[in-house]
Amino acid sequence: MIEPLSDTAKLREASAAHNWRHFGDMTDGAAEQLRVIVRGEGCHLYDSDGNRFLDALSNLFCVNVGYSYGDEFAEVAAEQLRTLGYHANWASTHPRAIELSARVAELAGDLDLPHVMFTPSGGEGVETCWKIARQYFKLKGENRWKAIARETAYHGVSLGAISLNGIAAYREPFEPLVPGALHVRNTKAYGRPEGETEAEHAAFLLEDMEARILQEGPSTVAMIIVEPVQNAGGMLTPPAGYAEGLRALADKYGILLVADETITGYGRLGTWFGSQRIGLRPDILTSAKALSSAHAVIGAVLVSDRVYEPFTEAPSLFKHGNTFGAHPVMSAIALKNLEIMERLRLNEHVLAKEPELRAALESLYDLDCVGDVRGMGFFYAIELKPGTVSDGALLAKEIENGLSDAGIMLRVTPTPTGAILGICPPLVADTAEFDELVGGIRTVLSAVCG
Repeated sequence: MIEPLSDTAKLREASAAHNWRHFGDMTDGAAEQLRVIVRGEGCHLYDSDGNRFLDALSNLFCVNVGYSYGDEFAEVAAEQLRTLGYHANWASTHPRAIELSARVAELAGDLDLPHVMFTPSGGEGVETCWKIARQYFKLKGENRWKAIARETAYHGVSLGAISLNGIAAYREPFEPLVPGALHVRNTKAYGRPEGETEAEHAAFLLEDMEARILQEGPSTVAMIIVEPVQNAGGMLTPPAGYAEGLRALADKYGILLVADETITGYGRLGTWFGSQRIGLRPDILTSAKALSSAHAVIGAVLVSDRVYEPFTEAPSLFKHGNTFGAHPVMSAIALKNLEIMERLRLNEHVLAKEPELRAALESLYDLDCVGDVRGMGFFYAIELKPGTVSDGALLAKEIENGLSDAGIMLRVTPTPTGAILGICPPLVADTAEFDELVGGIRTVLSAVCG
């Protein structure tokens, strides 16, 4: 029997011995400064030493309702465990899977994606999308297997998903990867030619996409996968006309358009799905993280009638599944999360407070090192000017440590000579949290960048 540990030093020692953390620094001595989080409340987290942190990243872009609804989640989980703790969503099903699939389809009603397959995670959802696309074309008598993603995009860590990642450093340790993963330019506007209009930027990106399709051969390309607002690279918003242009290209060449809404789903941009906010019309949409506000391990892939129809004709079984998709306890928690979000009117809150958050962040333009503030909803990035320092990695670490000391938790990503701050607070955040966040960032950037 393992006794619960409360002493920080003992927790760190045990972590160093046994706890292989995801993307964690596991070198000798790294655990000596490891932060051990023990409690959450509202938009804040508390560590084992009693320190309080504003969670300006919603942990991993997912705790959308914050940390104050554990009792409600616990109640529905306990009730479900007392009646049916587990049942697979395979040859038979259970009420929570049926209810949740109907609810998610309803939220995406204007996107016409009525068919829902549940997954345990965002990466698993991306894998599912690629497999659906490949088998869909097989059933139609076509051999299409390639997928086009964007540079710098992050889509997960399984072998197929990491092949789609547009980040070379994440792909390199696992090569050779799944063949057929291609990459085109992302939508980053910062650094583009001065005076370029959104329409010109969109045309440039769509020409790049079409050129890649033609280079590969349209009859080999199964899908295009994009995030409505791309997280990696710093909350890259699309120019006007881009979403509609992607739909037109997909239709022109018979390619399936996939929206990766692992992060942007469930209110992050002020709509249930980011595709609704930017006018994207995908054939397939994958979501996860905030479906349960990360209080349960669950994701959902949504599919149009057109894509779903070939799989309904015997013997065209979709040869894919997993043990934990639509787990009854996870599904019950997800249903409660959506109920809480609707009760709190969080989509409306995000849209109402978006101008205030943007204005607060844009006030940092008076710092010489701030080059760009971009994003929408509660999903923003601050990019420091190129040439701020000679070593972006050291700068990013210094900023992150400074913010931690100031009680602010967010992600700082290095660029070669600068850094990008990712800002993604829980959707319940309000003026007090905005002031705390911007005040902390201002203090740290003023000290670090001069």
